Amino acid sequence: MPFDFSANRDTDFIMISRLNSLREALAVSPQNIPLLLMFGHACLDELSFEEARAAFDRILQSDAAHEEAKLGIARVLYLSGNTSEAVVRAESLTKANPSFAEAWMLLSRLAVAEGDRALAAQYYQRAIKLSPGLSDPALERDIQSDQTAKPATPAASVTPDVESDAWEFLGELEKESNSAPDVQKPEVSFANVGGMENIKEEIRMKIIYPLQNRALFKAYGKKIGGGVLLYGPPGCGKTLISKATAGEIQANFISIGIHQILDLYVGNSEKNLHRSFQLARDNAPAILFFDEVDALAADRKDFRESAIRTMINQFLAEMDGNIGSNEGILILGATNAPWHLDAAFRRPGRFDRIIFVPPPDEPAREAIVEILARDKPVKRLDAKALAKRTKDFSGADIQSIFDVATERALARAMKEGRVVPLTTEDLLQASKGMKPSTRAWFESAKNYALYANQGGFYDDVLSFLGIRK
Repeated sequence: MPFDFSANRDTDFIMISRLNSLREALAVSPQNIPLLLMFGHACLDELSFEEARAAFDRILQSDAAHEEAKLGIARVLYLSGNTSEAVVRAESLTKANPSFAEAWMLLSRLAVAEGDRALAAQYYQRAIKLSPGLSDPALERDIQSDQTAKPATPAASVTPDVESDAWEFLGELEKESNSAPDVQKPEVSFANVGGMENIKEEIRMKIIYPLQNRALFKAYGKKIGGGVLLYGPPGCGKTLISKATAGEIQANFISIGIHQILDLYVGNSEKNLHRSFQLARDNAPAILFFDEVDALAADRKDFRESAIRTMINQFLAEMDGNIGSNEGILILGATNAPWHLDAAFRRPGRFDRIIFVPPPDEPAREAIVEILARDKPVKRLDAKALAKRTKDFSGADIQSIFDVATERALARAMKEGRVVPLTTEDLLQASKGMKPSTRAWFESAKNYALYANQGGFYDDVLSFLGIRK
C-alpha cells in the first residue's frame, strides 16, 4: 500500500502555520513568558533546536529561576545528542526541587539513552509517583525491554536495594494496568454541586431528558447518550459534576484511570480500552468517565510511536460505536489541557459537546460554601462574605479554606476539651493566606485562546476573560 504523503503534508502545514502564528504573536509581545514557553515547545516538536533554545534563554533573561525554561534547555540538549550536559542540568533541577516530576522523567529518558535501565526505572518511578499523568508507555517498554540484562556496573548513586526496588516496580506497572474499573452507584446528585447551572442543563439534554422522554427523543431521531468534554482549570468540579450526573439518574458510574488503560505491552492498551467500553455497554444506562482524557486522546501528530497512535485510533472507534452500540452511554471526558487533545475527538458523534468549566461565580461560590458547611459545627456563617472574598477561587480552593480553618478550630478544641464551632471570621482569616490556583491555568489558556483558536474552540475562555479577538 503506497504511503499517504498528503497526510504528512497537511500535518506539516498545520505545524508551520502554528509556528508562524506564534512568531507573529511574539513580535507583538516579545516578553510574554507563557507565549515563549509555548513557542519553545512547538519548536521542539518540529526539532527546531536553535529557535527553541533561544526562546528558553529569553525566558531566563527575565526570570533566571524559571524551572520550565531550564528544563526546556535540558530537553534541547537531550534531543540534539548532548546527553552529558542534559544530565547535569536535569540533575540540578531535581536537587533544587525534588518534586519536579518532569525533570525526573527527562532523567529517566537520559538513563535509557545511556543504557542504564535500572536507573531509568528508578527515575521513572519517582516521576509518575509525583505526577501519574506523565505515564509514558513507550518509555516503559524501553525500560523493560531488557529486564534480565541489568548494567554490569550499577551507577554509584543507585544502591543495590534501590536498584532492586526499581526492577520490582517494572513488574508492578503491569499489575496496575490490569486492574479492572469498578461499576459504582454515586450518592451525590446535582444538589451537591454548587452553581454550574448551564453545565447541568447541557448534561440534562444529553442523558437525563432522553431517559425521561424516550419516545419523544426517538421521534426526533435523537439517541440516548453521546460524548461531552469538560475542560477548564483544575479543581473547578469536572469530576464532581460527572459523578453527580450518574447520581441524578441513578445510573452506573464507571471512572477510568490512566493506569487502567495504558499497558507496557503492544496491543494491551487497546484491549483495556475495549473492556472499559464493553463494561459500560453491559451496564447501560451508564456514565463512562475519563479523567485526564488528554493522556489517552492526545494529538497523534505528537507521537511517532505507532503503538500510541493505535491506542488513540481504538479510542476513536469505540466512541463511534463501530465496535459495539453506545446507546444509553454518556461518555464524559475531563481535561485541564484541552490543547493536547487530538482534533478528531471533537468531531460530531464523539465529544460533540465541548463545555468550558470556569471557576465558580459569586452565587456559585456562595452555594459551595453552604454545601461545605453542612454537617460541620459552624456558627454565624455568612456565605456571601466568603463568596465575595474568594473571587477566581476554584471549588477545591474553597475546600482548602475550610480544611485550614477546621484544623485551626480542632487545635483549639483539643486544648479546651470541647467542640469549637467554625465562624465566618475563621474562614475569612484562612482565606487571607491563599491565592486562587486558577490564575496559572488562565495564563496558559489565554495564549492558546488568542493564537491557536481553530474553529472558535476557546471562545468561552476569551469571553470569561473579557477578551474579544
